[in-house]
Amino acid sequence: MGPSKQLTGPASGRIAMVARRQPRALMGWIAAILALGFAGAACAQGAVKSVHGDWQIRCDTPPGAKAEQCALIQSVVAEDRSNAGLTVIVLKTADQKSRLMRVVAPLGVLLPSGLGLKLDNVDVGRAGFVRCLPNGCVAEVVLDDKLLGQLRSAKTATFIIFETPEEGIGFPLSLNGLGEGYDKLP
Repeated sequence: MGPSKQLTGPASGRIAMVARRQPRALMGWIAAILALGFAGAACAQGAVKSVHGDWQIRCDTPPGAKAEQCALIQSVVAEDRSNAGLTVIVLKTADQKSRLMRVVAPLGVLLPSGLGLKLDNVDVGRAGFVRCLPNGCVAEVVLDDKLLGQLRSAKTATFIIFETPEEGIGFPLSLNGLGEGYDKLP
């Protein structure tokens, strides 16, 4: 299944916000997203090349790759739910033809509801989950100029997962440094 072309529809329903901790690498989540075998991402053991606000650029040369690959990454976890974490990965594919945003959500999400996104409390829409791995479920969108511009101009993003059709859990994510970090991605 390929990447979703865009976010669609409002992220509606009752949303319970989760507390935000300082961003930290959740290696299991990162390993899960990187295990997808896509071009243009860093390996879980990838070195932190730079820090841009609340985002990190991690790079590595995966087995069989001809060049180092990098991704802009931020992870958040719920303080009251140690098993509820979210990792957002922004990357350019190895061929430099596409930009993607992949989000790894915890297992147990209601797949048909997708992943909601609000930017500065304004509904942007939902993206479908493309697959689940042992450590989480992955939603993916093509990062077009419009969405990238919205992310650059917003202060906060809230990614929303649904456990029931009516109730979502919101993960606030700082966008501080996203634009700068994106511009530094090779």
